[in-house]
Formats: sequence, structure tokens, C-alpha cells
Amino acid sequence: MLVLTRKPAETILIGDSIVVKVMKTARGAVKIGIDAPDDIRVIRGELLEKVAAPIQPESIVNQLTDHFNALSDQYPHVA
Repeated sequence: MLVLTRKPAETILIGDSIVVKVMKTARGAVKIGIDAPDDIRVIRGELLEKVAAPIQPESIVNQLTDHFNALSDQYPHVA
């Protein structure tokens, strides 16, 4: 692992096409910007677990059913 110290507005280059820029620093937090090509997926680490989980068709159907039920309650004339 490469560990670097950067100040606001300084950058880190990854390969030829990814730029990581320090946007702002504060106590205990760093705000960064990442510029990468569209074909490179950039995702927060804590979301990786959710993205990697397989999608269950039943859960999608249940979510849509709940959504349409809520809409029909709000707009009964649209049923």
C-alpha cells in the first residue's frame, strides 16, 4: 500500500486516466474528488458489500408492489 501526504488541491494519478484530488481537509475527514473514465466503476468501500450481494427478484417485485400500493393510496383515481 502506498501512503501519501497531500494538501488541498494536490492530486494523485493512478495509471494514465484516474486522478484523485484532495478537495478539502478538516479534523478527522478528507473530502476527495475522483476523475475516472466512464468504464471505470468508482464505489465507496462500505457500499461494495451491498453491490456485491445478488439481486433477489422477489425483493424487486415486493418493492414495486409496495410502491404501487402507496401510489394507489395517494391517487385512488389512477388505479
